[in-house]
Amino acid sequence: MYADECLAGCVITTHNNMNRNQPQIEIMDTTLRDGEQTSGVSFVPHEKLMIARLLLEELQVDRVEVASARVSDGEFEAVSSICRWALQHGYLDRVEVLGFVDDGKSIQWIQDAGGRVINLLTKGSYRHCTQQLKKSPEQHLADVQANVRMALERGFDVNVYLEDWSNGMKDSPDYVFQLMDGLKGIGIKRIMLPDTLGVLNPLQLISYMRKMVKRYPDVHFDFHAHNDYDLAVSNVLAAVLSGCKGLHTAINGLGERAGNAPLASVQAILKDHFHAQTHINEEKLNEVSHLVESYSGIAIPPNKPIVGSSVFTQVAGVHADGDNKNNLYCNDLLPERFGRKREYALGKASGKANIRKNLEELGLQLSEEAMKKVTERIIELGDKKELVTQEDLPYIVSDVLKHASIDEKVKLLSYMVSTAYGLKPMACVRLEVNGEVYEENAAGDGQYDAFVRAIRHIYRDKLGRKFPWLANYNVSIPPGGRTDALVQTTIEWTFEGKSYRTHALDADQTEAAMKATIKLLNLIEEGYAKNELE
Repeated sequence: MYADECLAGCVITTHNNMNRNQPQIEIMDTTLRDGEQTSGVSFVPHEKLMIARLLLEELQVDRVEVASARVSDGEFEAVSSICRWALQHGYLDRVEVLGFVDDGKSIQWIQDAGGRVINLLTKGSYRHCTQQLKKSPEQHLADVQANVRMALERGFDVNVYLEDWSNGMKDSPDYVFQLMDGLKGIGIKRIMLPDTLGVLNPLQLISYMRKMVKRYPDVHFDFHAHNDYDLAVSNVLAAVLSGCKGLHTAINGLGERAGNAPLASVQAILKDHFHAQTHINEEKLNEVSHLVESYSGIAIPPNKPIVGSSVFTQVAGVHADGDNKNNLYCNDLLPERFGRKREYALGKASGKANIRKNLEELGLQLSEEAMKKVTERIIELGDKKELVTQEDLPYIVSDVLKHASIDEKVKLLSYMVSTAYGLKPMACVRLEVNGEVYEENAAGDGQYDAFVRAIRHIYRDKLGRKFPWLANYNVSIPPGGRTDALVQTTIEWTFEGKSYRTHALDADQTEAAMKATIKLLNLIEEGYAKNELE
């Protein structure tokens, strides 16, 4: 009965939401606070500042929670730099810091750092109040009220977390309502309801959130999900259906234990399934996600919705054929929404339709007989588990059809890399660019780094041109521990606002990375040539 009642209510709420004006949902991103509690993640101050700027300026989230008060000197430096920047650009009221019921110590810390918004952490369940704090509900409420008054007197905006609210509603709802009755009407801007241990399912959340909204209709409620049962996104949406006005998210779903609700997924579902309005700039989701990936060291799974490397890649040839026939295999998640493009994988399952799509992008046309030969070669490579990308196609076409070698505008003529204990690795590179030969030496933090620095010197100092920036670097080897195994290096680059991905295969990791780099430089030269022709 319980599940049936909740489901029925969910349908009614969805129907009502569709008929009302599109609800406006406020997004508070907590990547820099709760997201940094991911095991192994620690952002240095300048990284925090960069992420905060992108979240507010580019991605346009409504608010950012940037730290917990009184954690460390480094955290104080990070919050201070963010607040200085936010004050100069009109964002200070959107920068929030988690504070504690500690007789004003957190308030002073935040004030000294330049902050003006405190998210006060209180106990949202009877067990937490009596067993962790060793206080009665009345004592805890009095302490909270005193800290709220103190913050308001100093000109702060005050939001309040009810920590462990989910278990509070399950086990001690009277305690939750007693706390809420004591907090309403004293100047608190938002009440934030966390599923601290990630224990709720959407049906429970609908029931509990509706009780809160019905009992306190004038209160702005935020919901803060955790993903322990892989239900964070579902619970976030249940909260919206039940009248919640604000959501807490984290880039790439970072957060304590299994993480928080990932912003990209929440945004897409809110817009496409519930017609809710946010201020999020979807085109920037991919860019910000990959920056956070780089800073956090937590890799985005290739199949992660919206931001994963393979989620807009069609593998089966029948899908490419359907896309050719009026986009039969497309949905509302168009990659262009998120600053990306659809790709068609090349491998044993791709078929001629996938290959033709990739050839069209390269401006190549083949006869049916030639297509058959190229398809057979790609299937052969796929059976060997070799990755084939669009950049490889001209080489495969040239090899299969016995054309003359393709015109490489950038050639690695020779190189030497060295490493020695106690000394920086060195590289000497001889490179041909558009028929001219250049030579350069450089030191680096590793052999490949030294190689890239040498080439960068050639481009910057001798050609007077920009050099692409490396965005991600991945090395994969087959299992089994063989020392002669081929190493596949895949590198993602950014250049002039565009993203590129090149890969190469070799028994030596550095050699594979070098080959991938030369592939990229040829792609860039082809782009210059096309622009000149246009």
